[in-house]
Amino acid sequence: MINQLSWKVGGQQGEGIESTGEIFSIALNRLGYYLYGYRHFSSRIKGGHTNNKIRVSTAQTRSISDDLDILVAFDQETIDVNYQELHAGGVIIADSKFNPVRPQDTDAAMYAIPFTEMATELGTSLMKNMIAVGASSAVLGLDITVFNEVVEEIFGRKGEQIVQKNLDAIKAGYDHLTEKLGEKVGAMQLEKADGQKRLFMIGNDAIALGALAGGTRFMAAYPITPASEIMEYLIKKLPAVGGTVIQTEDEIAAATMAIGANYGGIRAITASAGPGLSLKMEAIGLSGITETPLVIIDTQRGGPSTGLPTKQEQSDLMAMIYGTHGEIPKIVMAPSTVEEAFYDTAEALNLAEEYQCPVIVLSDLQLSLGKQTVQPLDYSKIEIRRGKLVSEELPEPENGQYFKRYEVTESGISPRVLPGTKNGIFHVTGVEHDETGKPSESAGNRIAQMDKRMRKIENIAFKTPVYKNTPHAEADLLIVGFISTRGVIEEAMERLAADGIKVNHAHIRLIHPFPADEMLPLVQSAKRVVVIENNATGQLANILKMNVGNVTKIKSILKYDGNPFLPHEIHTQCKELFQYGHI
Repeated sequence: MINQLSWKVGGQQGEGIESTGEIFSIALNRLGYYLYGYRHFSSRIKGGHTNNKIRVSTAQTRSISDDLDILVAFDQETIDVNYQELHAGGVIIADSKFNPVRPQDTDAAMYAIPFTEMATELGTSLMKNMIAVGASSAVLGLDITVFNEVVEEIFGRKGEQIVQKNLDAIKAGYDHLTEKLGEKVGAMQLEKADGQKRLFMIGNDAIALGALAGGTRFMAAYPITPASEIMEYLIKKLPAVGGTVIQTEDEIAAATMAIGANYGGIRAITASAGPGLSLKMEAIGLSGITETPLVIIDTQRGGPSTGLPTKQEQSDLMAMIYGTHGEIPKIVMAPSTVEEAFYDTAEALNLAEEYQCPVIVLSDLQLSLGKQTVQPLDYSKIEIRRGKLVSEELPEPENGQYFKRYEVTESGISPRVLPGTKNGIFHVTGVEHDETGKPSESAGNRIAQMDKRMRKIENIAFKTPVYKNTPHAEADLLIVGFISTRGVIEEAMERLAADGIKVNHAHIRLIHPFPADEMLPLVQSAKRVVVIENNATGQLANILKMNVGNVTKIKSILKYDGNPFLPHEIHTQCKELFQYGHI
């Protein structure tokens, strides 16, 4: 028996690759296994190679694995592109329709099964993915009745006959490969899972659910990969609580509509990826100078321009901190797990209203679209805090003076009123203004208002600005990361510890304002510091250097080919850094 398994299905986009992985993984999740899935897909609707790699384990896992146990191939390209991941004893299950050829430099066993032919005999070639699921179950020695409930849920609306045909397809695939395997049936049988019920979701769904739980009732957005699922989720859910989603004509309209809704007292968000965030920048500046709450989700992808729209990258960091022209207060958060994506999005809404500024929740494609097992969410942890929002009736103004919406205060946070509040009238403009909002170019006023705005974020109340796994008072290595690299760093840490290297880990969750007081002692107590990030210029490493110094001991491990890090890559390069002092 084995305690974890890596399974991948691949083929041409539009062949049902995603649904194959979905059915396989949902069933195993319901048995109580932990899963982590990552989908490689092309930036087109149909055609182009795509694959879905799923890791199944009896313990929590938050990264894809280095190697592969089972490869399910719907075309030869899947074998040619992915076979090198197979370890000795791995298995290829291929559709005999394309006359699969096993590469000579692999020891993996290959079984050709007529997926398409068998599915056609059952009614439609579309069910070849079910044949593949059944065949995979034979290698695992898995009781195929575990798929009954999942198939019923997915195809039930199409009628009992369709449900039964899909179940028949799973059984046909299972029986066919069972006959071929003989005594090897169940050769990769997994240890029994704990049977506990857990969620299985992508980060975008967690972000959307966190926004909903945090009081969002309006979203304005324009479709873009990999952010679109946030909008799609809320389109279905917001109407049930009196909310709505507007698909705008462009990204500029999306940002300004969200600002308008927040100005009117409705908690509103917008979401996009790199190109869309570039278009939103002027509006983000408007949020900053008018001190109107605004939550923006940035699901990073490969750039620049259209770049690699369906691939992993973390290259928006500098733009999210410094992208707006001029200087405004801004908060940039970076959840590192699906659970954190849920809680942090809800908290972002609180911070936006408390500090009356734009709050950016920074995700990346791997976190946004990677599907993983999630512990049950605790809604009792969600609270609604609206900051200095004036709810009582205001006194009559003296000498007809407007309400001091931008009053200079010690904290930098001014009282806020909603439109229609009696005696709460004030002027709103994107130009510099005085305490009542009236335009002013006075040098003294400019300094007072700038200082007031920037003062707001000097002491952000954020519960866990840095996630720490620091078993050593003095470490040989401190590994630093952000967003989706957390899981792969944790796995690499275990391997480095086995090598006798003392390793600490710091994952930065509040990027701006930077938690220097948290990071400085960790950096100082380590012999070397290595920053893991998916970009070409070491943006997080540079932010770290700017805020804590110690420049000579901080090194970078970078990956910017569109793929997420694998555990062995971090393990190998960190070990070289420890041994030789350079990578």
